[in-house]
Amino acid sequence: MPRCRRGLVHASRPRPRLEVADIFRHHGAAYRQRHALSREQRATMRAIETCRTPARGGHLDVCDTCGYARPAYNSCRNRHCPKCEALREARWIEARMARLLPSHYFHVVFTLPAELRPLVLRHRRRCFALLFQAASRTLLTLGGDPRRLGARLGVTAVLHTWTRDLQFHPHLHCLVTGGGLAADGTRWLRARPHHLLPVRVLSRLFRGKFLAALTREYTAGRLDLTGAGAELADPRAFVRLKQQLYRHDWVIYAKRPFAGAPQVFRYLGRYTHRVGLSNHRLLAADHTGVRFATKLGRSVCLPPHEFIRRFLLHVLPARFVKIRHFGLFAPGRAAAAHRERARRLLAAPPVPTHHEDWRTLFRRLTGIDLTRCPRCRRGTMIATPLPPRAPFAHDRAPPMPDVA
Repeated sequence: MPRCRRGLVHASRPRPRLEVADIFRHHGAAYRQRHALSREQRATMRAIETCRTPARGGHLDVCDTCGYARPAYNSCRNRHCPKCEALREARWIEARMARLLPSHYFHVVFTLPAELRPLVLRHRRRCFALLFQAASRTLLTLGGDPRRLGARLGVTAVLHTWTRDLQFHPHLHCLVTGGGLAADGTRWLRARPHHLLPVRVLSRLFRGKFLAALTREYTAGRLDLTGAGAELADPRAFVRLKQQLYRHDWVIYAKRPFAGAPQVFRYLGRYTHRVGLSNHRLLAADHTGVRFATKLGRSVCLPPHEFIRRFLLHVLPARFVKIRHFGLFAPGRAAAAHRERARRLLAAPPVPTHHEDWRTLFRRLTGIDLTRCPRCRRGTMIATPLPPRAPFAHDRAPPMPDVA
């Protein structure tokens, strides 16, 4: 696939006049000098600053009829870049929709309590993995309990780490089948239309599984308890923390999606392949602050260095997988066999195998034909490679062509 992939846009949605890249280009160098950053955070900042600018090269599209020319620069492909994930998002949504089992679905959210956030910040990879493990095992254990449903569920889980104002708030969004394959594989057992599993039972089992796994990590000495985590080096302090966490139920949200599974997959897709802040939410920025929209018409203004700090809180460890599938949706031959058996029982249509070219997908989703000249509407745009060059502070991607 060509390196240059443009973002999916709607004709009715104007190009944002302000981008995260603009803030990074103006304040990023000073921030890097004053703060210690991980390799992933530095790479993310550099990628966003140069995304779709001459620094990455690209190609020049020239019309073979009227001679109109427009540059198209390569994207950075960084998964934290607000501009780069639209095609992957669209393909992910379509792939999941094609594999949907014809069942009702529930949206379940597992949230880690605030007391654990400092520890999670210091051990992101390990604690995020424990979050996936505890949440998935909670759902599959209770779903498979003969006193509950007694069936193998299908679960797709997506890690989110942000609030609308970019605070660190790790939680897991799960799309769960409203039923499952019976243990003997001969029946599909449907859950009640408006109830999957008891929320209080989910909360307490999730709490127990996460804390048991965290205790094993602590006992095995796999947690770094220096610096900010030094107080937990005392086993008595760790026991007190656990006792505090056991005193209250952990927050679990469980609700059937009102508009069905397609709505939740589109919701997850919007956030799965992007960070918690899109360029369209940025309202204003200068040397004193960055203002961006939160929700319900409200906004927040942060100093530039605090905005960058919060944005970088959500850079994931290298190669960490933030979308995972369990139960009927798990990878592997055994799960695939169960999934196909469930599809037959539910009379699901066959999964399509064709894979659209990215330009075809772009045209279908936006109405824009990138091969057609936007000026004369007759010619074909022919691509000529452009070599990379040193970026300037004002470099931005060229505007998207208008829809006819």
